[in-house]
Amino acid sequence: MARNHFDILILLGRPASGKSEVMDFLTKTSPIERVERFHIGMIDMIDDFPMLWTWFEEDAILEKIMHQPRIHTDQGGYFLYQYQWDLLIERICMEYKKHQRGYNDYHAEHTTLIEFSRGSEHGGYRSAFEHLSDEVLQRAAILYINVSYEESKRKNRRRFNPARPDSILEHGLPDEKMERLYQTIDWDQVIAGHKDYLPIKGHQVPFVILDNEPELTDDFAKLGPALEKHLDKLWTLRKPE
Repeated sequence: MARNHFDILILLGRPASGKSEVMDFLTKTSPIERVERFHIGMIDMIDDFPMLWTWFEEDAILEKIMHQPRIHTDQGGYFLYQYQWDLLIERICMEYKKHQRGYNDYHAEHTTLIEFSRGSEHGGYRSAFEHLSDEVLQRAAILYINVSYEESKRKNRRRFNPARPDSILEHGLPDEKMERLYQTIDWDQVIAGHKDYLPIKGHQVPFVILDNEPELTDDFAKLGPALEKHLDKLWTLRKPE
């Protein structure tokens, strides 16, 4: 029987653009409806935020408890090296391989949801895409959630819960970090001249853009139809290599 779900869906967009809310919505949708309406199978999520948060925690332990030098970030909480952003993409691809262990056909049931965000200051999407593996790219489709920097900053402030800074749905960045890291992004430059398919390392990766301003992801009743429309289009663009 032909599959009716994506193998890999990559969710991109500025911080607080709505990526995590989309993942939350899909997770809370019944399995049958999720496949029939959104072409999403059994969800397996890979998000780079828990990975980078582990680095922050390790630096805090090293500095405050063990009285040793920080190894990932400086005192301001910025990465010591630009290539760490690309390392996270390599980690995502490694996790994807690990998630397939023990399955004869992992994607017979699973859709892998991959989420990350990149600003121009740390290499942007252009650099990140070069570190996606061929194994990921040949199965991937991209949903980009589009909001302005001002909207991203507003929603980042709104969602931040200082009691749960490690939460995917409730973490946030200080305004100064938002401005430095994400005010400028290169998405429009990366897709310039391309319609429906983005060439990445010899692969033609289908993509669609969901405009989330005015906000859709704050109301599941609004999000459902919009997401269905965009994912259905993305499904029609998908083609096996």
